[in-house]
Amino acid sequence: MERTIYREIKATQGVWTLGIILLGLVGLAGLSVLYVEHYGHAVTGMNNQIVWGLPHVFAIFLIVAASGALNVASMASVFNNKAYKPLSRLSGILAISLLVGGLLVLVLDLGRPDRLLIAMTTFNFTSIFTWNVLLYTGFIGVVALYLWVQMDRSVHPKFTKPAGILAFVWRLVLTTGTGSIFGWLVARPGYDAAVMAPLFISMSFALGLAVFILVLMALFAMDGRELGEAILKRMTNLLAIFIAVVLYFTAVQHLTNLYAAEHAGIERFILSQGGIYTTLFWGVQIVIGALLPMALIFGGTPGSVSARAGLASVLVIIGGFAQLYVIVVGGQAYPLDTFPGYEVTSSFFDGEIASYTPSVYELALGVGGVAVALIATGLATKVLRILPTNLADKNLEG
Repeated sequence: MERTIYREIKATQGVWTLGIILLGLVGLAGLSVLYVEHYGHAVTGMNNQIVWGLPHVFAIFLIVAASGALNVASMASVFNNKAYKPLSRLSGILAISLLVGGLLVLVLDLGRPDRLLIAMTTFNFTSIFTWNVLLYTGFIGVVALYLWVQMDRSVHPKFTKPAGILAFVWRLVLTTGTGSIFGWLVARPGYDAAVMAPLFISMSFALGLAVFILVLMALFAMDGRELGEAILKRMTNLLAIFIAVVLYFTAVQHLTNLYAAEHAGIERFILSQGGIYTTLFWGVQIVIGALLPMALIFGGTPGSVSARAGLASVLVIIGGFAQLYVIVVGGQAYPLDTFPGYEVTSSFFDGEIASYTPSVYELALGVGGVAVALIATGLATKVLRILPTNLADKNLEG
């Protein structure tokens, strides 16, 4: 077994091509920001009923995936799984990059990005949003410290595990805070559930690992480095377990709501009468995003391990995005129960299902956040010794 050596990736033609494409997507996102800031949010699909649209789905996806991307490093340092140790540095870099990309989408979606100064200088500690601002910025600092401990040989042996435990606990609290944004909004029957916190934690495990697998495979392929099937098989088996956990908490969420009479309306809407939201839930979230990946991983389908790992990860990402869309947008589309026990009608869309069609500007903004995260990850692997030179099966430890 060879000693693990970390080297910067080379500036190959594939790296340059992908970099130019990603920069183009960031440029389109910038143009969309300027257009929306000039003409206002009226040019988007958002309205007075749907105030969190497609950009928020992208942002929450990136934030949740950032927490889960750190799972690989946690497996190595906290749970002492030696097979994942060579990937710990990439895990930390990807976690920070995804979080920055997600936060950037949220900032630019404010309409007035300068209002971020208010959020950074004025704190309302009775608000979950204030708590999350501190958790997000703290996460970047904690993971940066974790990376330094891993890369500095003078402190690495002694402080890696304490730093890893701190990062592991922080990411759990961060994702709990993100899920609690929805779980504590009691006015929305589609959100009001304590299970939102563990649901988001389980989603972070699955989405973060799926993104990590794809980024790892892409970086190794573009730089011509050997990536063995053994490590991919370990990660995909773990991914299938995370998918099953997400399915479990999703079932708990809906069964609990079905048991409570006050949530019967939102459950009928999501599960059977919601149109696009029902289709996304059953067709994309459950079938494409959960059952098919598990069948690919455990079903012994033909093809290489890397092909199955890549396809399963793509399907998990598609399903996770659909799940967040149903939670975020579908939860707002269902009308508020302003006066429980009474029927309310007015000219202000009370009691009506809200309509929402995402605009191209929202899509460009969300894709731009993803591009920023990937560019940041690529730059880090180009200037820092993040990526191991060889992950062949014979070098797999533990």
